Amino acid sequence: MLTLGTVVMGVSDVERAVRFWQEALGYVLRDPVEDGWAVLIPTDRPGPGLALTVSETPTRHHPRTHLDLYAADAAEQAAEVERLVSLGAERVDWDLYPEDPDFVVLTDPEGNRFCVIDTAHG
Repeated sequence: MLTLGTVVMGVSDVERAVRFWQEALGYVLRDPVEDGWAVLIPTDRPGPGLALTVSETPTRHHPRTHLDLYAADAAEQAAEVERLVSLGAERVDWDLYPEDPDFVVLTDPEGNRFCVIDTAHG
């Protein structure tokens, strides 16, 4: 059976993306950044790696692939959104929010979209 090993995101500045996602997720570099490629891994828990590689492709308005980051409840979600914004994330005025969303859409400093999910939401 296959398991999810790594999520890969294209970025224009690998070093900047490494700094953001290290702080956001508490991940560490698996190996030194080399040739425009870095892999971050969790240090104290299981989970997939996050690979960051140089890409010249622009981000899209409605990306088809993104990360979902889980928060335990609405309070943790709000605190994490503020923490991530303080690290350089930006809120997205998402035109596809449902009436009572359990998620907040953000972008990392590279423009890659991700969501912070309130897992206790209805």
